[in-house]
Amino acid sequence: MKLIKILLAFSFILLTLVGCKDRPKESRSEQIKTEAKTPFTVRFDADSAYQYVQEQVDFGPRVPGSAAHGNTARYLEEKLAQFCDTAFTQYGSMKGSKGQNVAINNIIGSFGPKKPKRILLCAHWDTRPMADQDAKNPTTPADGANDGASGVGVLLEVARQLQVQQPDAGVDIIFFDAEDMGDSRGEATTWCLGSQYWAKTPHKPNYAARFGILLDMVGAENATFAIEGNSWLFAQPYVNQVWQTANSLGYSKHFVYNQGGQLIDDHLYINKIRGIPTLDIIHYEPSGSGFGDFWHTHDDNMSGISKSTLKAVGETVYKVVMDL
Repeated sequence: MKLIKILLAFSFILLTLVGCKDRPKESRSEQIKTEAKTPFTVRFDADSAYQYVQEQVDFGPRVPGSAAHGNTARYLEEKLAQFCDTAFTQYGSMKGSKGQNVAINNIIGSFGPKKPKRILLCAHWDTRPMADQDAKNPTTPADGANDGASGVGVLLEVARQLQVQQPDAGVDIIFFDAEDMGDSRGEATTWCLGSQYWAKTPHKPNYAARFGILLDMVGAENATFAIEGNSWLFAQPYVNQVWQTANSLGYSKHFVYNQGGQLIDDHLYINKIRGIPTLDIIHYEPSGSGFGDFWHTHDDNMSGISKSTLKAVGETVYKVVMDL
């Protein structure tokens, strides 16, 4: 009888110890739950992007060879160096529309430079040497707030956010020079000199990216971005991805499913020469020039820049990058 009591007491102690041993497992699983990653949220500060546009315009028209051009180049490289893992300027030279040598300053910043999966984001940063669509002063340059500075401003803010919330993919941001020096009555190759130079001699030998996004004139109030023809021809799956992302974020009034024209822009040479499927997010209006009344006139100034449009484009591009 005493032996039975001892065995019963031992069994009770054993069961108690087993029960105690199980409890930490329950509390540990609760701890794992509380440490789960928070959902991804899109971050983009339109005020910051607007300020970056303003700071470019404050230097003056960024015509290649001018003091304003040189000062802006230093500013842009410093900004990319502040945000990116690496940043530098690619120097080169191309023949201009009048046979002159045009110095090229392509400004490049990279996140995760060793990551094999990459996306290319780009915009041009120069200003056209003359506002040749302006009735009053067609021979002097405009500020180029929208045509040039807006795309750069958006990408600088994207870079600032990518520094905080690193993407899984590697990202290369390129600000192309000498895009807007072309002869409107001449050859297509007189335009987009910086992107032509880079496409032929990329900053890394055999450079490749999954796809690219070009931003051009992305700051006007109530701007609409139709599906540009060469983007659809070369990068249709990525056009769908970008437009679907924009619509999911509530920007359907900007990213419309209308067909735009086939444009000569930096993405054309990235597609044709480098073979990277690249799309163009560019302001498009079916009437007039197709680009809005500000295009290549002195009305292309800060009064025409909308923070809400910068935000629509910036949030869309940022989410596409983070979703890769």
